[in-house]
Amino acid sequence: MDTRLALDTRAAGLMTLLCLIWGMQQVVLKAVAADIAPVLQIALRSGIAAVLVGAVVVWRRERLVWDTWRPGLLVGVLFAAEYLFVGEALALTSAGHTVVLLYTAPIFAALGLHWKVPAERLSRLQWLGIALAFTGVGVTFLGNDDPAAAGWSGSLRGDLFALLGGLAWGATTVTIRISRLSTASPAQTLLYQLAGAAVLLLAAACATGRSGFVATPQAVASLAFQSIIVSFGSFLAWFWLLRTYLASRLGVFSFLTPVFGVALGAVLLGETPEPRFVGGTALVLLGILVVSTHAWIGGAFAMMRSAARGMRA
Repeated sequence: MDTRLALDTRAAGLMTLLCLIWGMQQVVLKAVAADIAPVLQIALRSGIAAVLVGAVVVWRRERLVWDTWRPGLLVGVLFAAEYLFVGEALALTSAGHTVVLLYTAPIFAALGLHWKVPAERLSRLQWLGIALAFTGVGVTFLGNDDPAAAGWSGSLRGDLFALLGGLAWGATTVTIRISRLSTASPAQTLLYQLAGAAVLLLAAACATGRSGFVATPQAVASLAFQSIIVSFGSFLAWFWLLRTYLASRLGVFSFLTPVFGVALGAVLLGETPEPRFVGGTALVLLGILVVSTHAWIGGAFAMMRSAARGMRA
């Protein structure tokens, strides 16, 4: 019997805070990119957070399941790939574009689970949501009104990197769902991801000549925020919510993160969302919302039809 709770005020408040933090991370990464490259910052934050999560595992005396190392290695590589794409995207396009296209991950996860897990077959309503989301992606790619930045070397390439980051994130979700990691502790799964990102992204930063770190107050504060708040605190809080509350209810909040990301990019970085990008974003968010809440929507329609039949009787 599932003893997890329905959504309450505490969960709603915490989820809103987490979405704000996750929407802010790309903005902060881009804000200090002149002092520390996003790829290096993500590598360092992952290493620091891995040490902190490891300390929590030791403190809680959690038992680690070592026969999960193969899928663990895969999710570590996918997690590193996701943030490698994010780092490249931030160098070429806006933080707002990056966060919106990165958060297409639930759409890619739903498609992967439809293919791999019979119980996760998509409904007609979910297919409609996926169509809306990909239409929005298409509009977003056409949403750059600056001819100077519209070429392949400009923001279009950055947008593609952000979308590939969403694909890698979706693949990570599918891997966890269909492998032995689905029964491993959340902390162990997070350790695989953080360790993979720390090692692979540090190697990538060194190989591409982006290992320089100018220790300005802003860069140090950003690294502390990314390590302690984002990669350690917010992810542990998210896993606690998943253990305590119904995941389907929590997923409703997923659309808030891109909204916060676009808004914070405009306020803190002076980014101006193009009109077509705003329209594309609206379609992407609507599609994600439909895919995440299809059971609610279907139930609501069923209740409305039942009530209509009762009135006619």
